Amino acid sequence: MSTVLVEWDRLQLGARVDDVLDVYAEAMEVPRMAARSRRSVLAGHLDRHGLRAVAALDGPQLVGIGYGYLGAPGQWWHDQVRAAMAPTLAEAWLTDAFEVCELHVRPSRHGTGLGRDVLLTLLAGTSAGTAVLTTPDRETRARQFYRAGGWQDLVRGLEFPGDPRSFAVLGLRL
Repeated sequence: MSTVLVEWDRLQLGARVDDVLDVYAEAMEVPRMAARSRRSVLAGHLDRHGLRAVAALDGPQLVGIGYGYLGAPGQWWHDQVRAAMAPTLAEAWLTDAFEVCELHVRPSRHGTGLGRDVLLTLLAGTSAGTAVLTTPDRETRARQFYRAGGWQDLVRGLEFPGDPRSFAVLGLRL
């Protein structure tokens, strides 16, 4: 079967939340039940302004997913990232930003270009001037992937409440 990219609206994304979280679990190497505990987080994103989702499907199987929305003050992630930035940096990068919430492909698809295709399709449909995301602040395959795509470090060493990991905020001019 060949993989196709499909844009999903909020209803389609919401209807496949467990599939999305299963891809997340495989890609992030976390237990499936731990990933599914994030259901409420994803559900909270479904009504965000500028929501876009791109699914990579092999027949009915979800093999990759990317989604995000236009960030705004008052949203938890946006406010955490803004607080970690100098005011001029925040103004330049967060005022008109598409926030990439999740971008994952099943490990069997790593290195095939699928993640790049999902991300480029996702970003092509937004009118935002910048895109921002967080990723663990260490040299990972994901970090290399973003760097190769032109993403730049905006903040390093960001710690979110309740998460022991350190994150980097990356940005891309669209």
